[in-house]
Amino acid sequence: MTTNHQDNQNQGQNGLQVKEQEVVVVMVPFPAQGHLNQLLQLSRLVSSYNIPVHYVGTASHNLQAKVRVHGWNPLNIFNIHFHDFEIPPFVSSPPDANGTCKFPPHLQTCFNASKQLGHPLAQLLVKLSSTARKVIVIHDSLMGSVLIQEVRVIPNVESYCFHSVSAFSIYLYIWESMGNSIDANDVIPKDIPSLEDCFTKEFLDSISSEYDYRKFNSGNVYNTCRVIESAYMDLLDRETMSNKIKNWALGPFNPVTIVPQKKNRHFCLEWLDKQAPNSVVYVSFGTTTAMNDAQIKELAIGLKQSNQKQEIVTSNMVETAVTRLMASKEGDEMRNKAAELGRQVRQSMSEGGVSCTEFNSFVAHITR
Repeated sequence: MTTNHQDNQNQGQNGLQVKEQEVVVVMVPFPAQGHLNQLLQLSRLVSSYNIPVHYVGTASHNLQAKVRVHGWNPLNIFNIHFHDFEIPPFVSSPPDANGTCKFPPHLQTCFNASKQLGHPLAQLLVKLSSTARKVIVIHDSLMGSVLIQEVRVIPNVESYCFHSVSAFSIYLYIWESMGNSIDANDVIPKDIPSLEDCFTKEFLDSISSEYDYRKFNSGNVYNTCRVIESAYMDLLDRETMSNKIKNWALGPFNPVTIVPQKKNRHFCLEWLDKQAPNSVVYVSFGTTTAMNDAQIKELAIGLKQSNQKQEIVTSNMVETAVTRLMASKEGDEMRNKAAELGRQVRQSMSEGGVSCTEFNSFVAHITR
């Protein structure tokens, strides 16, 4: 019988059984929801190989990750261990929906304070390295500076950098930083929107400050699937080949099959179940942006003029875009293509699928 990679939460795959405490994995997320969730979902997958996982962060961020997760209960998996560390108190300014930059600057003090996790994390790594043959650290790309000293001095600690964005985004940055000199015209779309005003200068500076620490990593991990991003993963492999750095496409991290719940279902899911097939478009602009009243009003006008359902407003949906997606032959073709791609992604996580095979290879690599 075919085994789904994501359904086996506490058993190893394809004979890759790992002795308890022989190898342990430490997850070091960045304290923002999209980052916390991805590494918690990855923790579930790693733990399915009987590898103990230690998830570190502040008490509030660990709690946030646990209560917001969907499709499974972290408390039901015996070998995921949460470590609530303390950081110095910090003051956050109130959010400003009218700012020119929609990135939330009021979170920067929290981001800065999270870099103080270094000391308790160092103590944890020393303790784990004294009892485990190997300690694997998978850290967010924005958290490398927190642990790099320990990675360099403890011989049985090995680190991997997790990139929370797509392989396309990472390669696009490389391509642009080299003056578009790399021959990738066949895979880089034209007229890519500018990132101007997407981030504050302080946040961009904090990203830049982490670049030098990546040279100490043994590989890169992506929440993506080669079914979707094989071209960009191949280009990244080409870029890191000279440094013998491996890139791993281990996604999707979120469960691809979820057992329906009869009780305590979110009202949004109950509402969705009552809608006709192919009648709802969901658009998300993430958790790190803000909209003022005038922008929300413009969204509502665009939705109303599209003559489509408008119970949920989640992004800059305008009349022409909604009509194109929901009331045209082109929209039908786009939805059919997306449905087929979804089927292929789900298949990739089954035994023998491309993502399941790559995950097996990653586990074999870190437990070698």
